[in-house]
Amino acid sequence: MRRLGDLEAEIMDRLWSWQRPATVREVVDDINLGRRVAYTTVMTVADILHRKGWLRREKTGRAWLYEPVRSREEYTAGLMQDALGDSLDRPAALLRFVETISDEDMAALDAALRTARRGPGGEER
Repeated sequence: MRRLGDLEAEIMDRLWSWQRPATVREVVDDINLGRRVAYTTVMTVADILHRKGWLRREKTGRAWLYEPVRSREEYTAGLMQDALGDSLDRPAALLRFVETISDEDMAALDAALRTARRGPGGEER
């Protein structure tokens, strides 16, 4: 999974945060609260994200409404999987990662592993 570019990430971040479809105008107006970006630039990048399969869109009047196809968590998990895939020694890479995370993240990882081990009926695999 390729890491999103800066503007791609800004667009996706807003759509993930808003948890609703939005127009390019809404995204541009929000980005412009912090820095200037052209409407056509955001429109082009949103179209690119659509063609890459990151966004779906639906025509509403004259505007497109965009919404994410994948969640922020799916994106993050894909990046983590890619990073792990770059290692020649996956167990060592996992160990080094676990050694650096906070106690809260360790507890969350432990809970995620327990959940992943449960089968569809709730039994341990």
